[in-house]
Amino acid sequence: MASNTSKTARASVRAGQAGASGALSVLGEFKYVIPLNNGRFAYVRNLTNGKTVHLRTDSDAFVEEIRVLAGAGHAAKIRAELGALASAHPDHGWDATEKRLVEAGVFGES
Repeated sequence: MASNTSKTARASVRAGQAGASGALSVLGEFKYVIPLNNGRFAYVRNLTNGKTVHLRTDSDAFVEEIRVLAGAGHAAKIRAELGALASAHPDHGWDATEKRLVEAGVFGES
């Protein structure tokens, strides 16, 4: 995982922050998961360290990144985001992604 993000990654996150891809909620809170390529990849915004990483949603690195955020107290918001993504894009596999995270004990359950 590179420590620097690409210009494309930064532009995508900025576009999301501007509301173009729905990356901001109605309350102005940042989204943690910005979906890419029909849910196969995502930018994960780690607000604890200020970094945004590009990860496969079926990778161990994705699970660990979400685990760090959940451990920092963001579990409920992340689960809500995953639920919203599953509702908005039922064919992108977000329900399976959330299930895999739950099975991995990311949210404190198993």
